[in-house]
Order: sequence, then C-alpha cells, then structure tokens
Amino acid sequence: MTSTLMIIQIILAILITVAILLQKSDSIGLGAYSGSNESLFGAKGPTGFLAKATFTLALLFVINTLALGYLYNKESSRSVVDTIKTETKAPVPTPTIPAAQSNTPGTPVAPIKK
Repeated sequence: MTSTLMIIQIILAILITVAILLQKSDSIGLGAYSGSNESLFGAKGPTGFLAKATFTLALLFVINTLALGYLYNKESSRSVVDTIKTETKAPVPTPTIPAAQSNTPGTPVAPIKK
C-alpha cells in the first residue's frame, strides 16, 4: 500500500510542478514556449483553470502525504533494536578468586653478608 501511495506522491509532485510552471507570470513563464495558449481555455485564459488545478493537486498531495505518514508510522511500531538477537556464542567468564590460595609475594628479604 505504501509503495502505491509513494508512486502517486511522485506523480502528484510532477503534476504540481508542471501546473505551476504553466501559469502566467510576469515573464510569461513556460507559456511563451507553447505559443498563444490564452485562447485554449477560453477568453480569460488558463488562469482560472490552472489555479483550480494547482489547488486540487496540492490538496491531493497534502492528503497523500498525511496518509503516507500515518501508514509509515503504523508499520514502524517496531524498532530495529527489537530484531537484534541478544544471544552470545562466547561464554562470559565469571571472575572467582579463592580465599585460601594467594599468589601475592611476601616482603623481600635483604641478602645476608658474611
């Protein structure tokens, strides 16, 4: 499900980009490359249509983003740390010091001169 929504998200991002670039700006934008597109959408030009299309695409983009966030959060209820095995193959030594056996050297004795 998330992969389908991700593909839809990419398509929506591309469509929003195209819709924004086709809108008329101070320097005419990409409309200058497509010829006279003002008669294509009626007497008012593409302003109304492209504005409504951009708003609709942006609304779908936001809804899709929220759905993706919800699904990713629902799927990631487990952490990567939960999958780590805690078993060790090497035995852990426990330090034991017997009280009766002591290997500490005694006080050094000075040599006797004759």
